[in-house]
Amino acid sequence: MGCHGSQATEVRDAQGVGRVVLVGNPNVGKSVLFGLLTGKYTTVSNYPGTTVEVSQGSATIEGGKFLLVDTPGVNSLLPMSEDEQVTRDILLRERPAKVVQVGDSKNLRRTLYLTLQLAEMGLPVVLDLNMEDEARDRGITIDVKKLRSLLGTEVVSTVASERRGLRGLRAAITSAETAAPVLPVRYHPLIEEYIERVAALLPRGGVSRRSLAAMIVSGDESLAPWLTGELEPARVQEVEALADECRRRFAGSVGLSVNEARMKLAGELAGQVISKAPGAKGSVAAFIGRMSMHPVWGIPLLLAVLYALYLFVGVLGAGTLVDFMENIVFGRHLNPMFAKVVDTLVPLQFFRDMLVGRYGIITMALTYAIAIILPITTTFFIAFSILEDSGYLPRLAVMSNRIFNVMGLSGKAVLPMVLGLGCGTMAVMTTRILETRRERVIATFLLALAVPCSAQLGVIMGIMGSLSGRALSIWILTVLGILLLSGFLASKLVRGSEPEFFLELPPIRMPTLANVMVKTGNRAIWYLKEAVPLFIYGTLALFLLDKLHMLGAIERFLSPVVTGVLGLPQSATEAFLIGFFRRDYGAAGLYALSSKGMLTPVQTLVSLVTLTLFVPCLAHLLMMIKERGMRLSLAIFFAIIPIAVAVGGVLNWVLRTFDINLL
Repeated sequence: MGCHGSQATEVRDAQGVGRVVLVGNPNVGKSVLFGLLTGKYTTVSNYPGTTVEVSQGSATIEGGKFLLVDTPGVNSLLPMSEDEQVTRDILLRERPAKVVQVGDSKNLRRTLYLTLQLAEMGLPVVLDLNMEDEARDRGITIDVKKLRSLLGTEVVSTVASERRGLRGLRAAITSAETAAPVLPVRYHPLIEEYIERVAALLPRGGVSRRSLAAMIVSGDESLAPWLTGELEPARVQEVEALADECRRRFAGSVGLSVNEARMKLAGELAGQVISKAPGAKGSVAAFIGRMSMHPVWGIPLLLAVLYALYLFVGVLGAGTLVDFMENIVFGRHLNPMFAKVVDTLVPLQFFRDMLVGRYGIITMALTYAIAIILPITTTFFIAFSILEDSGYLPRLAVMSNRIFNVMGLSGKAVLPMVLGLGCGTMAVMTTRILETRRERVIATFLLALAVPCSAQLGVIMGIMGSLSGRALSIWILTVLGILLLSGFLASKLVRGSEPEFFLELPPIRMPTLANVMVKTGNRAIWYLKEAVPLFIYGTLALFLLDKLHMLGAIERFLSPVVTGVLGLPQSATEAFLIGFFRRDYGAAGLYALSSKGMLTPVQTLVSLVTLTLFVPCLAHLLMMIKERGMRLSLAIFFAIIPIAVAVGGVLNWVLRTFDINLL
């Protein structure tokens, strides 16, 4: 069923370079190994038709030239998320010369579950059991020679963070003896019958027909585009009819039965090669892992992690570092320097304004992208990498799952929501971790509507200092209530599959500096390449609107709503308009009105609630457009305006009707 390495290594690109694909579960050190094998000359780009980034880099190994592809981490090749579909499609469409599967030595059963799927595809595999030192610390020893014999393919051990075992891995990659693992899984007889019948209708390709047939009868709808492109319409209908017939005749879930058969064989293989002894360091980590899932003790630990995340990203990143970069580095030094250079070299005022004016590419776009957003994204990438590497991220999702189910989301949505308190732009990007499009749409909508960023929160808390604790409570309850209600309604309106919350829980471990730095560096480079152009385009649009005197027209258009429905002075209109450019600038405008005594306590609270729920800032909107598309982003944008105004109007009526004291 498998093809041997001597044949597979002939699959090369136009330059004669062998293609090697790195595959593995999340958080197994795959990106670190990719960096060690390729060096710094890598490219990061979205896989065609998706928002999932894939890294590629050239490597010279034992005198041979290879193109290494670092795929997103997966738990299965029967896709449940966009990440898993991208990895499966790369294996299906790119026809790799060799697959290097990076596995966690501490969780061999989970590793072999993925190995068996690669074996069924007929792909030549090098199995790299990484983090061997952590397994040893937990008293886990793997008989690599016996496992190599059982699988019939290359198996090596590495400790990527210490560069140990790389020589053996390089030799295995270049070996001509690499073959596909030789342990095919046997399923229920009825499933086997239909796999055989479906496989007979499929074309020969880069992976085995048996593996594709198993995916199809298991209900993998993501294969539909591939089927349509490879088969005639009549043959596609015949394949789909057989898959439907199999699912009707089988008593239970075909996909579940297939996964259980694979997991059972993976457990049997792991049991034959693992020996356990008392671990030296495993007890503390195991205790923390148990406590993080405890129904009582897990809650304070969850709150502590979320608070630390907010402090690191929201306070340090969005506060201290942004203040330093924006006010000192750019405000005192770079922007004045560029202004002098532009005034000297650029003769026309129009182009001087375009570069260093109020809506200038340098003074606004680059200042936003590098001085304001980059510190936030960098601290977030560090925090996210630590959570990934420690094994706590799945536990964070589990602890939050119940409350998020009310809003049609899984527990994984807790991360974008908390990070939205630091920066909504960054949070929209992290909605990629959610498995279904429905979840990503709902989370994007809620982030735009009811999650204020840290810059805005700081000014709001400053204004609240002049009001009572009752006013603060009303603000919090109103925003949280709108968040839950809007999420609940969105879950009923947005079409799509319900989130299936299934997570393999890796063991808790101490994050390694190398892993964190490599992941952070790759993601920061991606941000600079992908996000900076968005700020430039948006700033140019604002510049043209300003030159055409359309910004003032928009302010006059909003004024009747602000004064009539919300009961605010006309001067507050500017704060809402500026709030679109930067949320904290809008809040700062309200702060100035409040400090001058131009707003009553009721007007202050109404304006703060309305501004919190008002449209996202320009950077946030641009990221929404990039991630969700123009049409959906504009629909969300224009849906938020009446919601914010309606809530503010109702609050204004309630506070005035019942004469609630806010001082």
